[in-house]
Amino acid sequence: MEGTSKASVTASGQGSVAAGGDVGQVVTGDGAVAVQYQIQHAAVLPAEAFMPVTEVMCPPNLTNLPKRLGMFVGRERELVLMDRALDGEGGAAQAVHGLGGVGKSTLAAHWAASRSGERNPVWWITADTPSALDAGLAALAMALQPALTGVLPFEALAERAVQWLATHQGWLLVLDNVTEPADIQPYLARAGTGAVMITSRRATGWHGIATPVQLDVLEQGEAIELFVRILTYGQPNASTDGAGLVCEELGLLPLAIEQAAAFCAETSITPRDYLGLLASYPAELYAASAEGGDAERTIARIWHLTLDRLADDPLTGQILRALAWYAPTHIPRTLLKSLAELPALLRALGRLSAHSMLTLDQDSIAVHRLVQAVTRTPDLCDPHRHPDAITESRAFATSALTAALPTDPASPSTWGIWRVLLPHTDALTSHVTPDTVETARILYETGRFLLEQGAVYRAMPRLQRALATYELNLGNDHPDTLASRSDLAGAYESAGDLQRAIPLFERTLSERRRLLGNDHPDTLASRSDLAGAYESTGDLQRAIPLYEETLSDSIVALGSNHRHTMSLRNNLAYAYQSAGHLQRAIQLYEQALSERVRILGNDHPDTLASRNHLANALQAAGNLERAVDLYEQTLAERVRILGNDHPHTLASRDNLAVTFARSGDLERAIRLHEQTLAERVRILGNDHPDTLASRNNLASACESAGAMERAIELYEEVVNACRRLLGDENPRTLISQNNLAYAYQTVGDRSHAVGLYESTLTGCRRTLGDRHPLTLTVFRNLAASRWGR
Repeated sequence: MEGTSKASVTASGQGSVAAGGDVGQVVTGDGAVAVQYQIQHAAVLPAEAFMPVTEVMCPPNLTNLPKRLGMFVGRERELVLMDRALDGEGGAAQAVHGLGGVGKSTLAAHWAASRSGERNPVWWITADTPSALDAGLAALAMALQPALTGVLPFEALAERAVQWLATHQGWLLVLDNVTEPADIQPYLARAGTGAVMITSRRATGWHGIATPVQLDVLEQGEAIELFVRILTYGQPNASTDGAGLVCEELGLLPLAIEQAAAFCAETSITPRDYLGLLASYPAELYAASAEGGDAERTIARIWHLTLDRLADDPLTGQILRALAWYAPTHIPRTLLKSLAELPALLRALGRLSAHSMLTLDQDSIAVHRLVQAVTRTPDLCDPHRHPDAITESRAFATSALTAALPTDPASPSTWGIWRVLLPHTDALTSHVTPDTVETARILYETGRFLLEQGAVYRAMPRLQRALATYELNLGNDHPDTLASRSDLAGAYESAGDLQRAIPLFERTLSERRRLLGNDHPDTLASRSDLAGAYESTGDLQRAIPLYEETLSDSIVALGSNHRHTMSLRNNLAYAYQSAGHLQRAIQLYEQALSERVRILGNDHPDTLASRNHLANALQAAGNLERAVDLYEQTLAERVRILGNDHPHTLASRDNLAVTFARSGDLERAIRLHEQTLAERVRILGNDHPDTLASRNNLASACESAGAMERAIELYEEVVNACRRLLGDENPRTLISQNNLAYAYQTVGDRSHAVGLYESTLTGCRRTLGDRHPLTLTVFRNLAASRWGR
């Protein structure tokens, strides 16, 4: 039949006519179909086309599940949730959502294949677009009634599948990779009493449609199991060394782990080799798939497709690129505040969260570390990762973090902010190489904060990088270079490395005198720092005159109540105490404490330090009762203001324990020393100078209590640590050796005592000189040990 003419046809029974062309209306029911159309051509429809859908029986075991979507491991919690939601008699819909590559489709396929019971059919539809959903439904209609293949229009087939689902039970429909919940809502509203499993990157929009289940990355053990199974499949002797490190580097993301393991297997390289390649060629490896693998299912491709869907708002890409430079979790939202106005920023964050590219809570943001790694990796072929965009995002992230850094790391009010920002300063400065002036500023300020917290060994490498960058980019005379050099010297001094500290202090002082003059506040600070370093070496003949001269000049230049002047007064008092001038020291400490209480307040850290120093001098003078009162007061205030774990609080606790020991209350002293040592190990680490001091003080208390075996064991630990960390001739090493030798002498082990005294005396003479108090003490102890006294 050719030509075009208006017609109305009612057809039923075998051999009925089906017309192709412009269909005007389709009405179905009770086995009859009425069609109004412009006739272009005609075909004979099989009888199945007119069978009521209620009578269409599903062939046995009808399924089209993907044969392989990746190996499956773990996920017990999610499987149980899916069992509960989808194993009921009535209709149910569940949406498994999460980051691209997290294994949503693999989980859905595994559950459908192994735990869907007697459901029939079990039908898989890729539903990322409305047309793809219709195609999957049409395929289901043809699988239910193969005779309809090629004879009913596409739309009619999809509609027939929906009608069949609405009138039958016991089926499972998997809608994979749904982009928009609204695309499937009309179908689910008519779906009847079967079960629908949905996978999607969309985290929101499921209310009233499906029960959402968030899918996270694998557990560490599960990730390693997946990697090893893929790597050793067909080659059981393949090396798995470093598999855990690869899994950790890839953030435990299943797709990334599958790709990495398959790459290692295909190229016969070890996991450790893969780590090296990933560091050198990240863009290539993120885009790589194994031979025969799905090139569309690579990490880079998945992120690209998601950002394509958000490309109508460029701010989404800007946000993701900025966040890529920080630590993956607990990123303060305030770091993005200068990127856009708040309403636009919130809207873009919400869209990224809805597509599982990040996770939001009230104050912070989390991004998967692999999303970050891919996002900050330049790729000329990807408009979302163009090198210029990456450079711009790095500059923004650096600027935003610099602006957020508190200005005074000594103030307790800033410590909460610092603790939030510290992971992000570490992340950014590890990703940005070589260092710039801007990253040097971040390194420097972070180093200062860590020094204030007592984390000396964490501070030093940051300060070293900052100084090297400042010298290279700003020159040796720039104020930032001088400040950085001074603080690095202070870190060395805190670690007991005076051989590196003193030359830096001396150089800084010389340059500040030349550039700023002798009485500039920075020059006065350098003079005080150098005097303190001399004091730490026991060179009081240089330390005390330099302190006295600097204090006098500071009073004239800055005034008696200036903070620097008060610090100098306190430091001079400490030098007097070290020289044995206790009354002069106590008088000066009293003055410094009084002025700090009046000017800074009772709770200021400097005030607490003055009170602690005064207590120490009173203890040395034998005024133990007042010393204990001051130590207990200082400890209580530091606990209240600084917290139980602050290094200054631990120092107060240790000082109080020493005073208990001197007053003869050894039981309380040992108990408090043990508590402090345990806390310092936990908070500062086993090798921190304060931890070594605690171990030494506990050994001394045990020695006084007659527990010599334990005392010697503790002293030996201190000596070994000092030798390893500081060297054989560091003053702290020499002091610890003298203490150990004296303990050997006490128990009558003269051979050990004499040998240790002799080596200690040699070191003291070479490092400190013949007239240093420690040298003289070791000389006397050696003589007494030789003569059996």
